[in-house]
Amino acid sequence: MSSGRKPVAISGVSASNEAEIMTVYPSIAAYGLGRILGSIYECVPLRIMGVKLSNLLFVLPTAPIPALLYFMQKATGQKYVLTNRSFQIWHALGSRKITQVALSDITDVIIRIQPGQEFYKAGDLILVGGKGNDELMTLAGVPYPHIFRQTILEARDSRQMVAKSLETIKARPVVA
Repeated sequence: MSSGRKPVAISGVSASNEAEIMTVYPSIAAYGLGRILGSIYECVPLRIMGVKLSNLLFVLPTAPIPALLYFMQKATGQKYVLTNRSFQIWHALGSRKITQVALSDITDVIIRIQPGQEFYKAGDLILVGGKGNDELMTLAGVPYPHIFRQTILEARDSRQMVAKSLETIKARPVVA
């Protein structure tokens, strides 16, 4: 039952184009000084009206330091870009790619939360791959790392399914 029309493509699937899925900028928890401040902000667990005492004592007086770190990160830092084909690290300003890893090379993503990062709800993501489960890339200070980890794994799985589908389509006999 052929009408002579070209079949409709699956929405969102492209065999030839790379499309951006998600971009994340690291928090100041990527820096040693940011983690030290985060540790200080969490050091006294005693709560007063639901707020930690250490937050009341230390956050406001030290506020200029994290603000400076934030603006430095935006000007000279990096951004993490997940596409439908690869994971990339770019300079935060400009359009210069630092490095990339193909999604097909990633076997797992490990979350490591260092002391001081819990205040910022951030953590480091370690992209693992290869036959020996080597560390491919470390993403420092990712905000809400559990969400970004899940997104990376879902993009990787989707890429594998698309590759299998394309192989199946190419293996079909050509009907004239």
